[in-house]
Amino acid sequence: MLPALAMVAAGGLWLSVRLLDDLANAAYDRSLAGALRAIDLNISTDSGGLAVELPYRLLQFFELTASGNVYFRVATEDGLAEIGNPDLPLPDHPLRSGRAEFYNAEYFGEPVRVGAMARRLEPPLYGANEGQRIVIQVAESVRSRLGFTRTVIMRAIERDALQILLSALLLTAGVIIALRPLVRLSEEINARGPEDLRPVDDSEVPSEVQPLVAAINRHIARHEAQAKAQRQFLDDASHQLRTPLTVLKTQVDFALRESDPQAVRQALQAMHTGIDRSIRMANQMLALARVHDASLGESSVPFARIDLVELAGECVRSLLPAARAKRLDYGFDTRAERLPFFGSALLLREALVNLLDNAIRYSPEGSVVTLSVGGEDDCAVLRVEDSGPGMSASDIERAGVRFRRGQAGKDKPGAGLGLAIAERIAKLHKGQLVLENRDPGPGLRASLVFPRSKYQNGVSP
Repeated sequence: MLPALAMVAAGGLWLSVRLLDDLANAAYDRSLAGALRAIDLNISTDSGGLAVELPYRLLQFFELTASGNVYFRVATEDGLAEIGNPDLPLPDHPLRSGRAEFYNAEYFGEPVRVGAMARRLEPPLYGANEGQRIVIQVAESVRSRLGFTRTVIMRAIERDALQILLSALLLTAGVIIALRPLVRLSEEINARGPEDLRPVDDSEVPSEVQPLVAAINRHIARHEAQAKAQRQFLDDASHQLRTPLTVLKTQVDFALRESDPQAVRQALQAMHTGIDRSIRMANQMLALARVHDASLGESSVPFARIDLVELAGECVRSLLPAARAKRLDYGFDTRAERLPFFGSALLLREALVNLLDNAIRYSPEGSVVTLSVGGEDDCAVLRVEDSGPGMSASDIERAGVRFRRGQAGKDKPGAGLGLAIAERIAKLHKGQLVLENRDPGPGLRASLVFPRSKYQNGVSP
């Protein structure tokens, strides 16, 4: 800020010089005007010639105040009659009668300030035409004016320099005092360990910096949630994949020791089933991590306008081989040609595929699995109905818990992640997963319900 203050002071000094010059001229020009009037009152043409009785005491006093030379000149406009100091410079324009004018000039190499006035001669000089004018000039050295102006300017410079110095001291002290809490804050953060993600205390920082600290705390909170999710993912992966890999290794060792081709084939078939289960579990865990990243705003999953009818049809067709393998009455029901929605096609496909896969797995052979799409009460609804065993009230209440499997699924392959993934994806789209047993049963009705009116115009969550 000091260069800016210096520039402001320089601009103010320049304006002060201009104003001071005008004020000094206005003050000193009053003396010139008084001398002009005094000389004018002592001009006489009664004798037919030009006569002037000079006010010597006034001129002596004028010289003292001017601190320099004083000049005067009284002459006719044509210059034929002249009294006083000759050749005092005239202005570069004609003088107006009866009006005093003041201007700067140079007289024999000396800068002077000149006051001039012209008026009609009454009576005119002997033999002159009527209307002849006389010019009265009084000039003084500008030494006293320059000295006065220089003194005032030096005082102004001293004042501005002192002001800038005091401003620099106050600014330096203010910055040091204001930044002291930030220095403590920096030392506190530098002293933290890599695992310390506690919020930063903003009670001792200036109010102007509190929004910055609040933004840092929000950033720390997002990193803490991300780190927690990563730790949870690693714990889940190590816990859920260690057992299948151990079983797989045992089966490989058994197959290598076995010489009976039929036993080897059975071992390979068991390995194939275990690998499928491990692949599905890994894919579901990755999908769960992707949904968590999207909920934190750190995922690259795009949100765009999609058609839920088209998306549901793709999901139904992708699981058609699994439904045929169990000879299910597998159907797709929709009453709308299009159902516009704003969301992530990738995540919604993951949620719907998990619900369909659960319905196919838990439904007995030859039963019914139906996916329906439609709008209900200004909501977009994706509903999967099956003819499986259904779920108890306690299982429905805790359906979103990761790796938890209900009583009906204890003897079925799976990781207990399908419903948790579907529920989180529904919440990410400001919707909900609704589970209810069919009436009449048996069977389960799983519905993804989204507020369609909130997103059908393309507004991102």
